[in-house]
Amino acid sequence: MKHLITLAAERRSQEVTDWAERIGWVIGLLLFVVLLYWLMRQGWKWRGTLQGDLPELPGPPAATGPVRLRMAGRYHGSTTAGQWLDRVVAQGLGTRSRAELTLTDEGVDVRRPGATDFFVPRARLRDARLDTGIAGKVLTEGGLLVLTWEHGTRQLDSGFRSDYAAEHSEWVTAVRALLADAAGTADAAGTAEASEDGGAAREPAPSSDAGETLESTADDTGVVAPHHQEGAR
Repeated sequence: MKHLITLAAERRSQEVTDWAERIGWVIGLLLFVVLLYWLMRQGWKWRGTLQGDLPELPGPPAATGPVRLRMAGRYHGSTTAGQWLDRVVAQGLGTRSRAELTLTDEGVDVRRPGATDFFVPRARLRDARLDTGIAGKVLTEGGLLVLTWEHGTRQLDSGFRSDYAAEHSEWVTAVRALLADAAGTADAAGTAEASEDGGAAREPAPSSDAGETLESTADDTGVVAPHHQEGAR
C-alpha cells in the first residue's frame, strides 16, 4: 500500500517542460551571436578604413625570370611588420586562403584561389624568417614562413604555411640568397659608377700657359709670332 502511494506521489511531482522559457533562451543566444558577428564585421570595416592609404597590390611583371622555388600551402594573413596582432585587412590582405608561392629572380608571386593575387618585387623584399604565429593564428615552432616586405609607406609581415613544413627553412635560405644577390649587384654597380666618375675627374685639363710657352720659344729662336708681324706692319 505504501508503495502504491509513493508511486502516485512521484507521478504527481513530475515537472512539466516549460517550452516558452527554453525558446526564450534559444532566441536570446541567437541574438547574442548575431550581435557578436555584427560587432566583428564593424571592427573589420573600421580597420579597413584606417588602412585606406594602402595602395593596390602589385601584379607580376611580364618577365619574371627563372623559377628558384615553389610552394603550395595556406596564406594566414598579413600584419604590420613586427606586430603580429596588428592585422592588415585592406586590399584583400585580410582574407585567409589557399596559396601557391613562386620565387623568381624578380620576387615572390603569390596566387590565391578565391582571393586577390599579389606580387612582392625583389626590391621590396626585406627578409624571410620562421615564426609561430601571425594575425591571431598560433602554430607550432617554425610552423610559419613569414615574408617581410614593403608596400606603399608600410612594412608588412605576411604569413604562409606550406603543406610540407620542411619547406619553410628552404624558403628562408632561398629568399635571403636572392636578397644577397641583389645587394651584391647594387654594390658592384655603385663601385663601377664611382670608378667612372673618378677617372673623369683625373683627366688633365688643358694648360693655360701653353700660349705663353709657345710665344717664349718663338722669341728665343728669332721667329716673330704672327700677331707681332701684324703689329710691325
